[in-house]
Amino acid sequence: MSVLIDSPLPNRTYRGKVRDTYDLGDRMLIVATDRLSAFDAILPTGIPDKGKVLSQMSAWWFQRTSQVVPNHFIRLADGTPADELPFALPPELIGRTTIAHKAKRIDVECIVRGFMAGSAWEEYKKYGTVNGIRMEKGITEGEQLFEPMFTPTTKADEGHDEPMTLSDLMQEVGPETTQVLKLRSLALYNFAAAYARERGIIIADTKFEFGFYNDEVIVIDEILTPDSSRFWDVNDYKTGRSQPSFDKQYVRDWLTQSGWNREPPAPELPEDVVQGTAERYKEAYRRLTGQEVT
Repeated sequence: MSVLIDSPLPNRTYRGKVRDTYDLGDRMLIVATDRLSAFDAILPTGIPDKGKVLSQMSAWWFQRTSQVVPNHFIRLADGTPADELPFALPPELIGRTTIAHKAKRIDVECIVRGFMAGSAWEEYKKYGTVNGIRMEKGITEGEQLFEPMFTPTTKADEGHDEPMTLSDLMQEVGPETTQVLKLRSLALYNFAAAYARERGIIIADTKFEFGFYNDEVIVIDEILTPDSSRFWDVNDYKTGRSQPSFDKQYVRDWLTQSGWNREPPAPELPEDVVQGTAERYKEAYRRLTGQEVT
């Protein structure tokens, strides 16, 4: 089966790094493609069924966290008349397509970190800080933080996202919205981290996006997927090293070892990395939901 790189529907209104969006009036249709981004670049190689994992895992989390933080999810589109779409949904898009409320996006990435990893670890090694916040000495790679940290960044459609302090965020969206974004991000992370831990997965960090819907801040886009989160196996967890993961860290590691300078164009991925990444995404889905991707 060929990998879906672009969604074959008319009247696309927006093409993101991973998703294609279509206007349905007061709703929107979101197609999660098999495109993969890493280090803020879209890779030329897709990952089979990745879009299905992202859509179905997001739907699963949206339904379980709706009492924690409201969200934009209505349902997954299955191509039936009940979807009331202005175009026929091709069979290959079933399972990777979401109908959602239309919200006004807040152009910020709301990242929550529960463990010292990724760019936070790189910053800490150099400066002793995370997102500009001075940290205690002696923290090791992979170590759980005393409490989860809210570390927002800019949201760049192209190029690199940049860290934001709370003061930066207040200037961007105002003090009240800043507080709502922080509290809702932490609430979602704490709920999901506790749930995942019971199923053998550590959520080391994750990112959320929010928007305004009926004057309320709701969570949008995707939520708690292997694209937006760092998932570790509880049984393999050990501090002082990079952790085996069920997310795109496998791809990031290969890209780093390839010598790529993190500037477009990105290199093609070898077949073993493609298949290894696809299986890691599906394993995360199986462990968290107890289901298979359909």
